Amino acid sequence: MSAGTSVGSADQVPLRNPANALTVLRLGLVPVFVALVVASDFTAPGWRMAACATFAAASFTDVADGWIARRYGLVTSFGKVADPIADKALTGAALVLLSAYGALPWWATVLILVREWGVTLLRFWVIRLGVIPASRGGKVKTALQIVAITWYLWPVPDAAAWVGPWLMGAAVVATVATGLDYVVRVVRLRTGR
Repeated sequence: MSAGTSVGSADQVPLRNPANALTVLRLGLVPVFVALVVASDFTAPGWRMAACATFAAASFTDVADGWIARRYGLVTSFGKVADPIADKALTGAALVLLSAYGALPWWATVLILVREWGVTLLRFWVIRLGVIPASRGGKVKTALQIVAITWYLWPVPDAAAWVGPWLMGAAVVATVATGLDYVVRVVRLRTGR
């Protein structure tokens, strides 16, 4: 929701709107998702499928709330702050759980989380100067992260397990590359170039 322009200013848009409702829903789904993963102990296929479905549904709200906010001019100050926090809470919880259960190396989780929270802090640092819209690379990064996490959550057959590290590897490369790009864009915004 943080990207794009609205018809009116963010202060004129009502706080209660469908885009913000989806953001709040995503935040609310985070503890549900965590509870389902913990209930699965990462061994029970049914619970893992439920956790995966919850993660996918929450991820879909990220796409939907941004589209609704931009399409109908419902960008709010609340959305600009809450949307990235909801994204990082969902992705962060998933990555930490995957590493805690031994499905994903901790270095990958730490690298992604440092980049994600670092970019979020940079966004808050320059929010008065303007909102830096998500780049195509950033959207690809997000899609790769969602696909990779979904793959790890779903109880895939052992014969197909090799796909997961390749997906996550692509997500890590995209995460680092887009993080560096974002730093360059922030510096340009701060220096007026």
